[in-house]
Formats: sequence, C-alpha cells, structure tokens
Amino acid sequence: QVQLVESGGGLVQAGGSLRLSCAASGRTFSTYAMGWFRQAPGKEREFVAIISWNGGNTYYTNFVKGRFTISRDNAKNTVYLQMNTLQHEDTAVYYCAAGRWSTTATMYDYWGQGTQVTVSS
Repeated sequence: QVQLVESGGGLVQAGGSLRLSCAASGRTFSTYAMGWFRQAPGKEREFVAIISWNGGNTYYTNFVKGRFTISRDNAKNTVYLQMNTLQHEDTAVYYCAAGRWSTTATMYDYWGQGTQVTVSS
C-alpha cells in the first residue's frame, strides 16, 4: 500500500515557476514508476511525465518537454515536478501516481489527492 500526498501548487504568473512535491508512505515506493498527470476543468485527466523506479529513465508529453523536469529521491520517498516557463494552459489540478511504466492512467495503482496549479496570463 502506498499513500501519496502532493504539495507545492499555487498561483503563479505566466512565465513563472513552481515545484510540486509528492511524498509517499510505504516501504515499496522505490519499486514503482511514478507519474504526474493533470486535469483541467472540463477536460480529461492527461499524462504529463513519468520517472522509472530508480530515476534512470524519464519521459514527458510533448507540451511540457523542455519546461518541466521530473525527479525522485527514493531515500526521502518523494517525487518532484519542476515546472518552468509556466503558461496559462498549464492551469490544472496536478496528481502524482504510482504504478507501472505507462502514460495511461489506468496502469497506476495509487493516486494522490491533487494540488491546484493556477497560471495567470
């Protein structure tokens, strides 16, 4: 069992930065790939980024490549999402999830409650 708690969301101006954190409980955190997803009002949840269990591999959706960076610290049971050059279109609730290496939400076993990111234009 893994419990996930996101933090770090907030209101930021376009062009600004935020760093999201996702703290995990449970001794099996380091065995899971970790993903970040987001959901804007009226839209479906969409994949943002993923990192492998040991941090050796990462993958991003096209619209965040070069702007967002995913990382993890297994000693701290935490995964991060550094978001730079934020755009109004990045406004959404951001969720972290633990599961298999996949961009599909249904392949993840555990989800956090989400953290709101609002980018003002």
